[in-house]
Amino acid sequence: MIETSSGRHRPWMAGPGRPWMTYGLIVSCCLIFVLGPASGLNPGYGSGGRLVEAQSTYFERWGVVPSALWSGDPDQPLAPLTALFVHGNWLHLLGNMLFLYVFGAMTEERMGRFQFAVFYLATGYLALLGYAAAHADSAQSLVGASGAISGVLGAFLWLFPRARVTSLFPFLLFLPLRFPAWAVLIFWVALQWLAARQADDRPGVAYLAHLVGFTLGFLYAWARFGRRARVGGAARPSEGESQP
Repeated sequence: MIETSSGRHRPWMAGPGRPWMTYGLIVSCCLIFVLGPASGLNPGYGSGGRLVEAQSTYFERWGVVPSALWSGDPDQPLAPLTALFVHGNWLHLLGNMLFLYVFGAMTEERMGRFQFAVFYLATGYLALLGYAAAHADSAQSLVGASGAISGVLGAFLWLFPRARVTSLFPFLLFLPLRFPAWAVLIFWVALQWLAARQADDRPGVAYLAHLVGFTLGFLYAWARFGRRARVGGAARPSEGESQP
């Protein structure tokens, strides 16, 4: 659930301005995942060792391999873009799509569909590029929309500072509790920063890409919209489901 500080709600499906771009991105990622080897649902990739080999080849082909990205191969500049639509497993996919659905809809409404699409792709591309630059010698593939979605979270924090979300936290026995969105997102950033500091010897974990994406998204919203676009207590609210 997301609401503004006024406490009023407006279901997304009730209004004419539906977030079609957000829906399109979610459908695209889900469809690509189901058809690919990571889902385990496509019999064309086989099973057992054959499936594992197919997954590895698939991730290297469509994901970002930092050492290959800087090799001069003319196909590599597209890797950070294709990697945004590839996910490693069901949990990876569902977690990313949940956050995209919750925070992407309101952000798209504020930015507009075309601007949101360009913002999403550009932020995700730059986030993965930043990660690859920091781990230029790594041969481990990196996939997922986390960098782009992190950018959406950063923009959301600037645009909707007074929104509130209902969240489930494992260490609080999964009790549904309401928090200001800014508190949830800052807590998320802090976790990413701590994890990134502990993951220097594990370049396959993309915490750095999350931080780069979040920072870029926040700075873009600040530079592009300024204070005039921020939603306070009197602005239109929206509704969704969130379980960070």
